[in-house]
Amino acid sequence: MAENILRKLVNNSQMAIDEGVYEIDANLKKSAQDFKQIISTNPHPTLLTEIKFSSPSLGKIRTLADPVSIAHQMIAGGSKALSVLTQPHLFNGSPEYFMKVRQAVDVPMLMKDIMIDKVQIDAAKKIGADYMLLIQSLFDQKFLSDIDEIIGYGHRQGLSILLEVHTKQELQNALNTDADLIGINNRNLDTLEIDLRTTERILSGSERTGLILSESGIDTPEDIRYLKKCGADAFLIGSSIMKNDNIEEQVRRLVNAY
Repeated sequence: MAENILRKLVNNSQMAIDEGVYEIDANLKKSAQDFKQIISTNPHPTLLTEIKFSSPSLGKIRTLADPVSIAHQMIAGGSKALSVLTQPHLFNGSPEYFMKVRQAVDVPMLMKDIMIDKVQIDAAKKIGADYMLLIQSLFDQKFLSDIDEIIGYGHRQGLSILLEVHTKQELQNALNTDADLIGINNRNLDTLEIDLRTTERILSGSERTGLILSESGIDTPEDIRYLKKCGADAFLIGSSIMKNDNIEEQVRRLVNAY
């Protein structure tokens, strides 16, 4: 099962590349704000909230709606950064959504996609992304090679790297790279099951430097307080906000967790 989901994600990206999804004629500016600086100085939980309409685990999350309006509601609620899905297959995302939001807000933005090729990194730069996502297991399981080259290429394009891990070993490998932020995904990509204790398990007893983002399955202020105690510095939250009738209110509730 494991390989199937990762392979499917990689194939989806290849399909989108072949379809020309990332051939973009734009030159948008990224945010003037430094996300790491925000995390380090924010007295409240720093939320990276995610605009997504579908996912492999939940299927359709929310009816396609204006991403700019959703972005404004998230920021009004206290979100400090936005993640926007650009992957069309399984996620209903698109670079166009990203660009619409980028032109409307000044917060740092993550291009959320399964990055497998430099053409996607070039697209991230053109659409004004501050961060791009890499997944450690794709390198560890040999779907992709040479993580250092891809991170270096991203940095040369002016992008910061969020590198996602799901095991202690992946964390160790990730810490040996020049990634700017490490994300711990509480979702097991092999089974799509979520366990918030993943963050605790990975961080307990781990030597670490740098900031850690906990991702997936975060629904309540209690979840945020628990993850902070485990050592998370910031939180990526998508579904529990996108499913909510009142996005701004849900974000505010989570931002006020401490």
